[in-house]
Amino acid sequence: MDPLASVPGNEVENPRMEHPQAQPVLNHTTTKLEGNEFWPLSGKPFFHLILSKSHVKPSYYLVFPAKIHSVLPCATVPGVLTYRDKNWEIAYIGDRGCHKRLDTNWKTFASDNDLKVGDACVFELMECSSTNIKFRVQILRGDFPSELLARVNGETSNTPIVID
Repeated sequence: MDPLASVPGNEVENPRMEHPQAQPVLNHTTTKLEGNEFWPLSGKPFFHLILSKSHVKPSYYLVFPAKIHSVLPCATVPGVLTYRDKNWEIAYIGDRGCHKRLDTNWKTFASDNDLKVGDACVFELMECSSTNIKFRVQILRGDFPSELLARVNGETSNTPIVID
């Protein structure tokens, strides 16, 4: 049985375009991206995360959301995260309690790609079996506009981000 096949009640996001013939048009205000930084999702299961402090410094802890658990193995298996034609070896841990997660090699991926709180990652499940797992990752930077940087802290309720 294909673990990526549709499962009744599966709440994993699965993009379906209503108007597949519609294509984005580049104009003078559109930035053309270099390399494969962004690409359309393939229709395979995916999930997204807005990174918080627990995902990055100092703990580097990535737990998968419950909505994707049904398509993930209940085992610890080697895996790969792919971003911009580079691969990072990780271990997927799916057999220890209710939290399916990545091992500490997530820290290497996060550090190598300079991930910060507020960045978003889209993880598309490209391969999945009881012996291997592979995610293609897209990173969307959550940087603040330069004119707001002087007023940004926002790490506690005592120092909120205030936008006038």
